Amino acid sequence: MKILLKYNSCSVLISHNLFNESFCNFNILKNKRILIITNKLIASLYLKKLKKLFCNIVTYLEYIIIPDGEQYKTMTTVNSIISVLLKKNYDNNTIIISFGGGVISDISGFIASIYKRGIDIIHIPTTLLSQIDASIGNKTSINHKYGKNMIGTFYEPKLVVIGLNFLNTLSEKEMYSGLSEVIKYSIIMDKNFFFWIEKNLKNLILKKLKFLYKCVVTCCKLKASIVNKNTINNIPRVLLNFGHTFGHAIEKYVNYNDWSHGSAVAVGMIIATYISLNLNIIKIKHAKLIRSLIIKAKLPIFGPENMSINDYINIIKNDKKNNINSINLILPVSIGIAKIFYNVDKKIIAKSILDSEQDLLSKL
Repeated sequence: MKILLKYNSCSVLISHNLFNESFCNFNILKNKRILIITNKLIASLYLKKLKKLFCNIVTYLEYIIIPDGEQYKTMTTVNSIISVLLKKNYDNNTIIISFGGGVISDISGFIASIYKRGIDIIHIPTTLLSQIDASIGNKTSINHKYGKNMIGTFYEPKLVVIGLNFLNTLSEKEMYSGLSEVIKYSIIMDKNFFFWIEKNLKNLILKKLKFLYKCVVTCCKLKASIVNKNTINNIPRVLLNFGHTFGHAIEKYVNYNDWSHGSAVAVGMIIATYISLNLNIIKIKHAKLIRSLIIKAKLPIFGPENMSINDYINIIKNDKKNNINSINLILPVSIGIAKIFYNVDKKIIAKSILDSEQDLLSKL
């Protein structure tokens, strides 16, 4: 089974099993020089199968294997890959295929957007998070010592091919991490989807195909609906940053180690929800529902033990949504609706971080 979505001029193909189906879309690889960028784990599990899938189409295929992890999403990694491209004289007729999770798609997309002023890229995402978020929507990025995703471009892939079969090798922890972004979509855009997740969380973790399919298709449609409205980083696209301001701060604080992106975003959603409460934006019952679903999804609600309020505030000052001397945040108004709020008082932010650390919602 497959479904074809469109955002702008990009096609998104969602399949139960990428290796058991024939995709006419891969004909765009004919007469092209192909470079696959992946990591060691994905290469060991799937690279031979992917090469076999392309064997009757592609005449020239090579691959680069890079380390996995946010700590490698840097200019150093980008420079090493571009050096290979230049040394081997890859031309404008090249197609890069990103084959892996969000780190791979972010790096690969960035390289494709800047190499020789832009070459084609196809995303084949292999994690839940990358299938529903990182590979959809044109964003590319790398990290900097002063913040996450501070360097990047908007660059549209030629094609995104999602195979649900890749999720079979994900650990339970990785599945829960991906569900953080799923929950994010429901909070900011779709109340009915929120309650569907709540009802079917176990089926998703058990990787029941029917439920995974609905989950991935729904998320891709939700993100595509936003991307189709706006391809630059402002309203309404900026709503996709819900939970990410504080989530990115956590990832930066731990130097991109130990904490997964999904776990950090979960805490970020909790803190943003407390800010909404303290600004009298959201009702307590809706805030408690958000907290309850995040806990049910086995995601954290507390940040790093030693991370202080000042640590959070000092890091979020560099957030992409901010203006000079103004902290702007995406906050939930109710289940299914979020808005951007400008110049949020630092005292409110500090109080909300403290409230989240004390888990005040559990006492209300």
